[in-house]
Amino acid sequence: MMELTDKVALVTGASSGIGAATAKKLAAHGVKVGLAARRLDRLQALAQEIEAAGGAAIALHMDVTDQASVSAGVATLHATYGRIDIAFNNAGLMPISDIASLKLEEWHRMVDVNIKGLLNTVAAVLPIMRAQNAGHMINTSSIAGRKTFPGLGVYCATKHAVAAFSDILRMEVAPKYNIRVTSLQPGAVESELFEHITDAGYRAQMEQLKKQMTFLKPGDIADAILYALQAPDHVDVAELFVMPTAQPW
Repeated sequence: MMELTDKVALVTGASSGIGAATAKKLAAHGVKVGLAARRLDRLQALAQEIEAAGGAAIALHMDVTDQASVSAGVATLHATYGRIDIAFNNAGLMPISDIASLKLEEWHRMVDVNIKGLLNTVAAVLPIMRAQNAGHMINTSSIAGRKTFPGLGVYCATKHAVAAFSDILRMEVAPKYNIRVTSLQPGAVESELFEHITDAGYRAQMEQLKKQMTFLKPGDIADAILYALQAPDHVDVAELFVMPTAQPW
């Protein structure tokens, strides 16, 4: 089993949900965590919580859509702890609407955060991991990265892009630089994603879904990530498809 004590992790989208839960789980296993998101107050509170529990964390004010912001955050984390072993590229948005609604601004925002944000982070971290000849990148795709659903036209497109990019990244960097890559593909998870939905019909539909089945908790995803990270060095868990037991689609 891969030992995580004193490893250093960057977690984007760390201010809530899966990102926050994973950051806490990593810190509890001895990982020094760089908490990256736009909501600095939340990050600082989370860093204090982690440190109060005996862990190590720093808050990094980062907008993944801004290349300079990402580069600065990654540089700060690297300067603070001397290395970056894990990058959890988790920032994402999921506003749902029919394509015919033409919510162009939401489409562009999803592309900016879900795809370009991930590319910015990978580009900032990869040179560090290459120099170390070691690292592990975990990229949050989705069930929407392998299946398609009405109302999720652009979201599915972005998450299919994450899945494809992650697999090719793994092919290119795993054998050459000893950098493992995992494409994380959760089903329905309790998170703030639904709060981004401006379409009233789809918002109501998502709320109804919560009554029909038990969603995954962010901690469930953190546990799955821990499994991938702790796999022996010669094992790359290339995909993690994690579903609620009651989710049929």
